[in-house]
Amino acid sequence: MSSFVNEFMGSIKAKDPNQPEFLQAVEEVMISLAPIVEKYPMYLESKVLQRIVEPERVIQFRIPWIDDGGNIQVNRGFRVQFNSAIGPYKGGLRFHPSVNLSILKFLGFEQTFKNSLTTLPMGGGKGGADFDPKGKSDNEIMKFCQSFMTELFRHIGPETDVPAGDIGVGGREIGYLFGQYKRLSNSFVGVLTGKGLGWGGSLIRPEATGYGVIYFAEEVLKAHQSTIAGKTIAISGFGNVAWGAVSKATELGAKVVTISGPDGYIYDPDGINGEKIEYMLELRNSNRDIVAPYAQQFGVEFFANKRPWEVKCDIAIPCATQNELNLDDAKTLLKNGVTAVIEAANMPCTAEAMDLFVDNKIIFAPGKAANAGGVAVSGLEMSQNSMKLHWSMDELDTKLHEIMKNIHVQCVMHGTQRSGYINYINGANIAGFIRVADAMLDQGVV
Repeated sequence: MSSFVNEFMGSIKAKDPNQPEFLQAVEEVMISLAPIVEKYPMYLESKVLQRIVEPERVIQFRIPWIDDGGNIQVNRGFRVQFNSAIGPYKGGLRFHPSVNLSILKFLGFEQTFKNSLTTLPMGGGKGGADFDPKGKSDNEIMKFCQSFMTELFRHIGPETDVPAGDIGVGGREIGYLFGQYKRLSNSFVGVLTGKGLGWGGSLIRPEATGYGVIYFAEEVLKAHQSTIAGKTIAISGFGNVAWGAVSKATELGAKVVTISGPDGYIYDPDGINGEKIEYMLELRNSNRDIVAPYAQQFGVEFFANKRPWEVKCDIAIPCATQNELNLDDAKTLLKNGVTAVIEAANMPCTAEAMDLFVDNKIIFAPGKAANAGGVAVSGLEMSQNSMKLHWSMDELDTKLHEIMKNIHVQCVMHGTQRSGYINYINGANIAGFIRVADAMLDQGVV
């Protein structure tokens, strides 16, 4: 690690010593940027690096609500409005007990560069609450969402901040949140994305992240004189991202053999296809957050409390959550002959795992590039709302495909090393940074 990175990270760690996820995300980007800031000193002279790692605004608030038993519950809510240099803040809301400021700052920081890569006019933000929707009734979730939005609504708007869904926030939650925003603001505007199709939503939004991941994987493999057809893929998670990735990968001729949940993973050697893909939706809609029923339904093996990275595969696609694939998992994947790792979640690989893949010249695509399809279609939903239009599925799928191809082009442009190896981490970080940093310089010291 260069002296520049050590010195810079020392100052960040001194300010935020108890935010490990945020520090991890910043360090990864700064390692990539070291040669760029040396080559272009205006980024150092303008202190753009110090500015880009500080959120423009952090909002924290309490969320009181009444459960079905008549008891008052209190949760903690956040919105991190990280960077608006290239457009209104854009990023999801996460409802999960693990939500804290470190996780949301890391997600907002990542979102800033991810949104930049799409070339759509969207800044970076993230938010959520330490609320667990699992086991709650629809009425309790509605009450919570209404209380959450009662505070949040004053801080967001179609030209200011446009939240979306994330873990724990699906179509139901977006509906309750939008209804409360509309009531409080007395306006019907595109303030949230992921809305229902009948009231401003966009086609292919639920599957967009997963589709985009596979479109990006296609481009990656093409650049390495290969194809996704015939490949065996291990996937973690079983929500919208995993479902979209399984659907598109299967359509393109690959065989996906795993999905996973907090309870463990299933191994389906025949591949997850046809009615099995539809059953993934039933699993998600059950609100039980487990995958064991898949094994019972289709007579395959279930491995309790384990992750799928021990399964032999050509491509690994982590779709669940941050730091789910560690160094030991990476060593196992290498031992089993993995040729590519494509991140479909936000920072699902630990720094040590990423280093191992890159050191061994394994194809590694970071989440800020590979999983940008979800926010890309969210951006397209914003455009449709602004223009009062509704694009067809084919139109949106074509636009999504082109955006993912363009992100790959940017990564290759900025990430190709003299040896010919494409370091997609560097490519994504540098391309995302330059667009945001240049906009910040154009706008002065703000």
